Amino acid sequence: MQKGGQSGLFARRKTEHPDTDPVPLVTFADRCSSYLRKADHSFDPQSPHVTALRHAALAALAATALLAGCADPTGPADPIDTLPRALSESEQRLIAAGNSFALDLLRQVYSANPDSTVFLSPLSASMALGMTMNGTAGTTLDQMRATLGFGSLPMGEVNASYEGLIELLRGLDPRVDFRLANALFHRTGFQMEQPFLDAARGHFDAEVRGLDFSQAAAAETINDWVRASTQGRIDRMVEPPIDPATVAFLMNAIYFKGDWTSEFDPEDTRSAPFRLLDGSTRPVQLMSVTDSLGHRSGDGWVAAEVPYGGGAWVMTVAVPTDQRGLTAVVGDLETILDPEAAWPRGPVDLFLPRFELEWERQLNGDLQALGMVDAFDDARADFTPMYRRAREDGLHIERVKQKSFLKVDEKGTEAAAVTSVEITVVCACPPTRFTVRADRPFLLAIRERLSGTVLFAGLIVQAPQD
Repeated sequence: MQKGGQSGLFARRKTEHPDTDPVPLVTFADRCSSYLRKADHSFDPQSPHVTALRHAALAALAATALLAGCADPTGPADPIDTLPRALSESEQRLIAAGNSFALDLLRQVYSANPDSTVFLSPLSASMALGMTMNGTAGTTLDQMRATLGFGSLPMGEVNASYEGLIELLRGLDPRVDFRLANALFHRTGFQMEQPFLDAARGHFDAEVRGLDFSQAAAAETINDWVRASTQGRIDRMVEPPIDPATVAFLMNAIYFKGDWTSEFDPEDTRSAPFRLLDGSTRPVQLMSVTDSLGHRSGDGWVAAEVPYGGGAWVMTVAVPTDQRGLTAVVGDLETILDPEAAWPRGPVDLFLPRFELEWERQLNGDLQALGMVDAFDDARADFTPMYRRAREDGLHIERVKQKSFLKVDEKGTEAAAVTSVEITVVCACPPTRFTVRADRPFLLAIRERLSGTVLFAGLIVQAPQD
């Protein structure tokens, strides 16, 4: 990779802009929808229900999961052509690792549910897990580092690169509202190791807060943070009561809102058929624009890049063109999202659905499939850098959950994601009071417990009399 603002996801390329004929029509309704799976519910074009456009999101699967810019902007003056500073070698390696993790995670989630929409934030997952990784050691650390794509990169460099990336992304384009927040909520009285807390605060700019998890207000405090960090687009991540074995939530939130550099004209939006895999159609509101955009094609796909604001951020839209459908797109993600690839600009007829969706998934199985196994196992996980008695108490990751939101319209795009890593111990909790109240028909049996011999058995149906 080259330095000086020309590498990684944020690479900028200066290309010739020949006046060419428009590339083949990039029409979601006619060119890709026949390859998408049948939706679960009838489509209401006025409803934002997630399933209404679940497959439109798949057609734009690269939309904001990897929104970093690679194309020259069109429209307003003062385009952003370079990064505000050169990336360090560690930052370049971090971005490359993040890209590798992003494609691996996207493929894994899609392969697990190929007939369902996928809209995730690999960056949010990487941030939450990267913060958690500071609390691991031994094989647990090695597996997490490999899964996140870091190889043997020392943790000091990983942390410094996360810190630099957060700073860089937050101020990249003043015309785009981009927010990134991290937090660590832990059970009051649970003594975490100070170096771990220092890394969360210092490198991830995390809010660290102790809460009484036994109170319902603790869940609401966490959810208040979620809402504030996503401008209300994601409402809740934690439901009361919090499990008595849970000792911490490590969380990342990302919010993005950007106007297109050249907006779609609402008067050009039309109801159009969205063709499903079985040949049936559902109506969608299809936006359209003809503009000078970066575009490329490959084996079984065509793609365009649509810039936001000053052009540092873009939406990459890739549409399948043959009978393989999204299999061809997913199989060629490295080519489509190659940060070194040139995107020559020229006239493009772009057709894109107007839609809104929400997505949610527990990522445990996906991360385990990618090699992060021990962290979920209370007998093998090593979280001693987080908590001194981690091995004795069986400290481990109980679940990794992500929720996301996406809205695409004529003005631009709004997207949000929250990732939660829930840390628990093997609970030595006091037994929960158990109530058996035989004030309705019930079974009774008289038996010898050691041999299992049943002497009498009955079903008391009528109200018994004394």
